[in-house]
Amino acid sequence: MATWVVGDIHGCSDELARLVDHLRLAPEDRLVSCGDLFHRGPDPVGVMRILRELRVPFVLGNHELAVLRRIGVAPHSVAREDRPPLRTRFPALDEEDLDGDGHTFCRVDPEHRATMLEFLQGHSGFFLRSGDIAGAGSTPDGRDWCVVHAGVAPGSTPESSSVRELTSLRRLEGRGNPWWYEEYEGQELVLFGHTPSSVPRIHSVRGRTLAIGLDTGCVYGGKLTAYSPELDEFRAVSARRAYVRA
Repeated sequence: MATWVVGDIHGCSDELARLVDHLRLAPEDRLVSCGDLFHRGPDPVGVMRILRELRVPFVLGNHELAVLRRIGVAPHSVAREDRPPLRTRFPALDEEDLDGDGHTFCRVDPEHRATMLEFLQGHSGFFLRSGDIAGAGSTPDGRDWCVVHAGVAPGSTPESSSVRELTSLRRLEGRGNPWWYEEYEGQELVLFGHTPSSVPRIHSVRGRTLAIGLDTGCVYGGKLTAYSPELDEFRAVSARRAYVRA
């Protein structure tokens, strides 16, 4: 089995479909998302259809969290048991009801809005470990790995990090304002999104890779990137165009 963790999709369904074709997933392979699935891009409904068809587990990004908070079904803590009851009935929904963090737009036709809200409630929480994925293996050097959207507090684990850190962390306070992953020294490999870059952000210490950032700015005209921790391999497709300005 190979697990492929994909960076921020942001509504880029064409690129996601091409990436899936490029991966040539075997029946036992699994695609996992690090969140920020729909906002900013041209076709959030198309992304949802692909993710549903492939049964892709996803952790909550800052944009999904904003939506779930607005409708009152967001977890309040990182605890796995903190999951409000599934809600399937909603009042008439305006386009703004699906706005993400900072009122980032998400263009969804009225007939699909309730379906998207129901889909988002099927999230995997704020982090997903390799041991949570049936059949997933360790890294080539025998380590466990985990997926978060944004970051892990230095000196902490996902369980002891805050919701804000897991969904929104980029730089740390203090001298030089380093990126969080530059200070990360945990044992497990952390795969994350949220902070776009033209190439994957790779943090290694003494030859051991500790964190990999997979948001390569597809919605801004960059690439959509996936990484397999078992194979230690990247796959990427280029965006058709820039859908929004960085």
